[in-house]
Amino acid sequence: MVRAKNWTLKKHFEGSPTSSNFEMKTVELPPLKNEEILLEALFLSVDPYMRLAAKRLKEGDTMMGGQVARVVESKNSAFPTGTVVVAPSGWTTHSISDGKQLEKLPAEWPDTLPLSLAVGTLGMTGLTAYFGLLDICGVKGGETVLVNAAAGAVGSVVGQIAKIKGCKVVGAAGSDDKVAHLKKLGFDVAFNYKTIKSLEETLKKASPDGYDCYFDNVGGEFSNVVIPQMKKFGRIAICGAISTYNSTRPLPPGPPPEVIIYQELRMEGFLVGRWPEDVRQKAQKELLKWVSEGKIQYHECITEGFENMPAAFMGMLKGDNVGKTIVKA
Repeated sequence: MVRAKNWTLKKHFEGSPTSSNFEMKTVELPPLKNEEILLEALFLSVDPYMRLAAKRLKEGDTMMGGQVARVVESKNSAFPTGTVVVAPSGWTTHSISDGKQLEKLPAEWPDTLPLSLAVGTLGMTGLTAYFGLLDICGVKGGETVLVNAAAGAVGSVVGQIAKIKGCKVVGAAGSDDKVAHLKKLGFDVAFNYKTIKSLEETLKKASPDGYDCYFDNVGGEFSNVVIPQMKKFGRIAICGAISTYNSTRPLPPGPPPEVIIYQELRMEGFLVGRWPEDVRQKAQKELLKWVSEGKIQYHECITEGFENMPAAFMGMLKGDNVGKTIVKA
């Protein structure tokens, strides 16, 4: 019998998550049936969306999420023992799968790249940046792109893809160290939104003519300041609204409708799962090429130990991370 450790949602979040919201449980997994495989987690992802998605869980359910896992026992010929996959198994050390929701790593994955990138820059995180910027925003060379939470897992990839495509890139982050990191990544302008006197004036100075594309990870008041500075026919990809996730107050009113109407702006929310598997695989190969060529740099904030999943999650929501937050099981 294999004993799996699971982090469960003990109590729904009210405001910022605390350790009391989580409980670790140990369960015995049953023997494998035909076509099933046993997975052991190697690297687990923690992401901002989990703060919202947890609302759909029942108290006592295992927290959701992706992980890089290794097949340690198999009764499925498509996934022999030793195969490395990306699995939606959640916050658990071991899980049983029928193989239907698993994704194998690309055959061309080089030995020099860490497997953890499969849930980061070369996984859901990178694909979110890729499709949000290239499909939702439809960015073109010569345009000006603004991204907030720019030193985070998604934002840092957005900025680098925009530079590959020949854009001017402006990024907002929450510390001077993060701003320095963005400049190393090639951002044209980067600023610490916590220390500037006026976001409106800072944005105007960074791009007096306005912004063609806005990749929004933050929402709230930040976006209300940005939207009036969008150019005619500007495009806004709404990826997240992390500034509002822990709020217990009513959300601030949205941007003035007349700005959206008269500037003819397009705003669109999206989830990366909308793109078919074959399209995601093609995008992943392009991301892999850019990473291998050094055109996209990656940075991981790795926490050791499965027991530290809640701490890594809470730290990520507070902005403790630069790049992708990963837990090494």
